[in-house]
Amino acid sequence: MHPMIDSLSRSQRLWILVAMDALLLPLALLSAIILRFGGWPNDLHQYWPLLPIAPMVAIPVFIKMGLYRAVVRYMDEKVMITVFSGVSLSVLLLVAVVAFGRFVHMPRSAIVIYWILAMAYIGATRYLARGLLRTLENQKLDRVPVAIFGAGRAGSQLAMALEADRHYQPVIFFDHDRQLHGHIIAGVRVCDPENAASLIAELKVQQVLLAIPSLSRSRKREILNLFEPLHVQMKTVPDMKDLVEGKVGLSDIREVTIEELLGREVVEPIAALMQSNLTNKVVMVTGAGGSIGSELCRQILMQRPKQLILLEVTEFALYQIDQELRRLEQHRSQPVEIHGLLGSVVDSERVRSICQSYGVQTLFHAAAYKHVPIVEANPFEGLRNNFFGTYHTAKAASESGVERFILISTDKAVRPTNIMGATKRLAELSLQALASKQPNTVFSMVRFGNVLGSSGSVVPLFKEQIRKGGPITLTHADITRYFMTIPEAAQLVIQAGAMADGGEVFLLDMGEPVKIIDLARKMVHLSGLEVKDAAHPTGDIEILLTGLRPGEKLYEELLVDDDATATAHPRIMKANEPAWTEEDLHQVSVALEEIIRAKDVEGLKNVLKKHVSGFNS
Repeated sequence: MHPMIDSLSRSQRLWILVAMDALLLPLALLSAIILRFGGWPNDLHQYWPLLPIAPMVAIPVFIKMGLYRAVVRYMDEKVMITVFSGVSLSVLLLVAVVAFGRFVHMPRSAIVIYWILAMAYIGATRYLARGLLRTLENQKLDRVPVAIFGAGRAGSQLAMALEADRHYQPVIFFDHDRQLHGHIIAGVRVCDPENAASLIAELKVQQVLLAIPSLSRSRKREILNLFEPLHVQMKTVPDMKDLVEGKVGLSDIREVTIEELLGREVVEPIAALMQSNLTNKVVMVTGAGGSIGSELCRQILMQRPKQLILLEVTEFALYQIDQELRRLEQHRSQPVEIHGLLGSVVDSERVRSICQSYGVQTLFHAAAYKHVPIVEANPFEGLRNNFFGTYHTAKAASESGVERFILISTDKAVRPTNIMGATKRLAELSLQALASKQPNTVFSMVRFGNVLGSSGSVVPLFKEQIRKGGPITLTHADITRYFMTIPEAAQLVIQAGAMADGGEVFLLDMGEPVKIIDLARKMVHLSGLEVKDAAHPTGDIEILLTGLRPGEKLYEELLVDDDATATAHPRIMKANEPAWTEEDLHQVSVALEEIIRAKDVEGLKNVLKKHVSGFNS
C-alpha cells in the first residue's frame, strides 16, 4: 500500500470520507439545479444557502445508518443498499427543510435529479476508494494470480472471498456457459476455457481453482485434462457453505489429486450386499492397519457391526486405525465395540483364540507382504506370511465357526513373474481347496490391481519425489498398471464377499490401464511444473528410467484362463479357473514347509513352477 495511505489511522480515513461527502453532496445539488434549468439560471444565487444544508442533513443520516462503519477495502455490493437508504432519507429531510424554511422554491424534478446524482457520487467514491486500496495492497502483497473455473454462485463467492485474502488474486473466470462469456463477475472477466492457453500466459496465471461443487468425476477429469498441458497448478476449493460457516478457510484450498484425474464415476454400492455380512455381525479384519485393511474398517463401521476386531502385527499402525475409528464413534449414542489386537496371521493359535473368544462371524483377510522387490529378497518370509498365514488363518477361522472368510488378493497372482505374486496365488488355491471340504465357512477371494494412494502405490512415491524437485524414478517407459481408489476397492470387496457361495475368485473391474510414465507427467503438470526432457531441457522435473526390478512385469492381468462370468454387480466378475483338491493342498504345504526349513530358494521356485500356472521367475 502507498506509505502515506498506510500511515493513516482508521479515524483519519473516516474523516477523509466525511470530507469527500461534504464536497460531493453540494456538487450533486448544484449539478441537479443546472441540469434542471439546462444551464446556469439567472437566479442561481437564491440556491446557494441550500448547498451547505445538503451535507449538514445527509452526513448525520449516513453516520446513523452505519455507512462510515464499513471497511472500504472489504465492501461488497450490499453497501449500495445502505447508500440508497441513506441518500433517500437525507433527500426527504432536505425537502422538509426547504418546505418548512420557505426561503426558496426547489423544483421537484431538481430534487429527483439530486437524489440520483447523490447516490451515484456517494456510491462511486466508495467503489473507487475500494479499488484504489485493493490495487495498492495487491502491489504490496505480491499475491498469486489465479483463475477460477466456474462463474456460478460458488465461483463468485470465492472471488469475493479471495479479494479479502492476502495470498490469491483472481484475475479471470473460466466457464463453459457461453451466455456468461464477456461478463464481469465480482470485478473479474468471464472467458471461454477454449482460450485458456493464451489467457493464462497473458495474465501470468499460476493456479486454477475449481469452484463447481456439483462437478461429476468425469466432468472434472475433462477439465483437468484441458488444463494439464498448460503446466498450471490445479487446486480445488472447499465447499462454500463450510467456508461461510467458518468450518474451513481459504487455507483449506488444496491441490487437485491424481486420484481425481484417474478416478471414475462411482457406482453406488448395493445396500443389501454391503449390510449382509456386516450389520449386527462380529467382523474381523487382519492387516487392519494397512491401506486396504484400514479402509475396509472404515466401510465396515458405516454398516454398524456388533463388534469390529482389528488384528495387526505393527503396533503403530494398529494404534493409528484404532484411534481413528474410536474418534468416528465417540459421538454416537450406540458406538460399535472396537477391539484393537496385536498379532500375526502366521500364529494360528492366536487367530483361533481371537475367533473363538469374540465369536467372529465375518473375516476379511487383508494381511500380506505385497512389495515385490522386498518379497523377492525375502522369499521365505513372503511364503510364510502370504501362503501359510492365509492357510492357517483360514483353517483356524473354519474350526472356530466363522461364517465367511474373504481373502484380499492381487492381479500379480495371475501368471506371476515374482515370488510375491506366486505366494498370493498359492493362498487363493489353498482357500479353494478348503472350500470343498469346509462347508460351514464360505471362502472367497477378491482379486484386483493397484489402488491409488496405497503404501505400495507409485502415487505417494511420485508426490514425494516431485516435492523434493525430482527426479521421478520409473522402471520402464512402457510399464502399465490398472488403478482404483481405495474406498471403491473396499466397497467392492465387501459386496463381492456377500455374493459368494464358496470357493469363488471374484475380479474387480479396474477400468482402463494407465501408462505409468503418463501418470508421472500428469502429476508434474498438475503441480504447475514442466517435465525436463530432450524437448524441454529447462524443465523442472526429470523422469529417470532405472530398469525393471526383479520379478516386475510390464503389464498385469486379472485372469488366469481368460474366462470370467458376470455377477449381480456391474463391476464384479467371477473367474472360472482350475482349483486344487485337499490332497493337492496337503502335498504342496508339506513340500513348502521342508523348503522353508532348508532355505532352498531353487527348490521353492521349482515348486512354484510346478503348481502355479504361468509362474516364470
